[in-house]
Amino acid sequence: MIYLFSYGTLQKEQVQLETFGRLLEGEKDILTGYILKKVEITDPEVLRKSGEKYHPILVFSGNSNDEVEGMLFEVTEEEILQADEYEVDDYKRIETVFKSGKTGFIYVGK
Repeated sequence: MIYLFSYGTLQKEQVQLETFGRLLEGEKDILTGYILKKVEITDPEVLRKSGEKYHPILVFSGNSNDEVEGMLFEVTEEEILQADEYEVDDYKRIETVFKSGKTGFIYVGK
């Protein structure tokens, strides 16, 4: 099982349906040591799917008091590649451990 943490537009049903062809299942989780900033999206396809010009982006703070709440979704290997395509070049995918103890992927600022 592959876990993908969403703290932004991947939580929207419309984005999930258009990116993965289904609604994702998951549960709430927390990522520590990160803060959220905003990034301007210029990719027309991502703008169309999300309807938002500015998307949140994770930035590592190293402070254990900093927490970002989100959803930890279960995805397939094929779907993680589809998520890579949805996320614009400002993001990179890395693996980390969440407050629940589960390991999964996050998209952080490059």
